[in-house]
Amino acid sequence: MATFIVLVNWTEQGIRDYKDTISRTKAVSDAAERLGGRIRDTFWTVGPYDIVGIGDFPDDETATAFLLWLGSLGNVRTTTLRAFTAEQMAAIISKAG
Repeated sequence: MATFIVLVNWTEQGIRDYKDTISRTKAVSDAAERLGGRIRDTFWTVGPYDIVGIGDFPDDETATAFLLWLGSLGNVRTTTLRAFTAEQMAAIISKAG
């Protein structure tokens, strides 16, 4: 599974309905599972991002499909980072020579 860190900002629509953030997060987690992924953790944050999520998906295409769906709801905008474990990074370094 590929790991992704998602930095989230609420849109105007999303902040208006901030009281629904917990139930929306549950719906997002359910959607990820339907696509074969999983949301590992969600954190509500103070600073330049409103939420930080960590998720695992079978591949980049599945993660992208999930993020397109999420953005289409209109509650959030995302910045996504592909993350690598130390083991994965060691394999990448090995390939680089």
